Amino acid sequence: MPLAEPAQLARELADGLAELRLPLAERVQVRLLDYLALLAKWNTVYNLTAIRDPRQMLTQHLLDSLAIVAPLQQQLPALAAPESQVRPLRVFDIGSGGGLPGIVLAIVWPSVQVVLVEPVGKKAAFLRQCQAELALPNLSVAACRAQDLPPAMRAPAPDLIVCRAFASLADFAAAIEPLMAPHTQVAAMKGLRPDDEIAQLPAGWSLADTIALRVPGLDASRHLILLRHDAPARSGNDLRA
Repeated sequence: MPLAEPAQLARELADGLAELRLPLAERVQVRLLDYLALLAKWNTVYNLTAIRDPRQMLTQHLLDSLAIVAPLQQQLPALAAPESQVRPLRVFDIGSGGGLPGIVLAIVWPSVQVVLVEPVGKKAAFLRQCQAELALPNLSVAACRAQDLPPAMRAPAPDLIVCRAFASLADFAAAIEPLMAPHTQVAAMKGLRPDDEIAQLPAGWSLADTIALRVPGLDASRHLILLRHDAPARSGNDLRA
């Protein structure tokens, strides 16, 4: 189902990308809007988001997810040129829901392998539908909890683990601990800076950095919380070594 007012949405996306200083090719922008159309079409069936208006979806979902691209590329410079790596970079999106931010990242970084981890069956079904309809060969879907991710999907260890709207930082850290390797970086998308959650991080975890985000068109606080895993982790392939 095509979006209503597609030209206006395309302009608003282009304007938002300009404000984020994130130059994306036109074909990438078209693919992002194709994903937005799928999200809007199937939202009532799969209960993916409380937001119904595509323009609000553009701001609160697409641009919100795109706002983390540049900061993540600064934290993990290999993401700025993933096609030049000796092996594909791997990004895990934990509790992906409707595919945010994982599908957005898979579209923006076509050379990066993105794994969407989503335990709710109907949402995982939607993610697989997006994978097929958007023709994203770098995207895979695991219909399970992070703790139950099959060994074949865990290796090689992820270079980056992200989440958006996960329950709490403590729960997030506990869920992904079995997936960690020494080189794995961890980022959680939050609204207000979650000082209470940071204080309750489990042993072996600490705050690495907090990055305030500006989402075009959104008058609300957004932060990217970077976590450090201080406890010994299993070995992995560190691309930065």
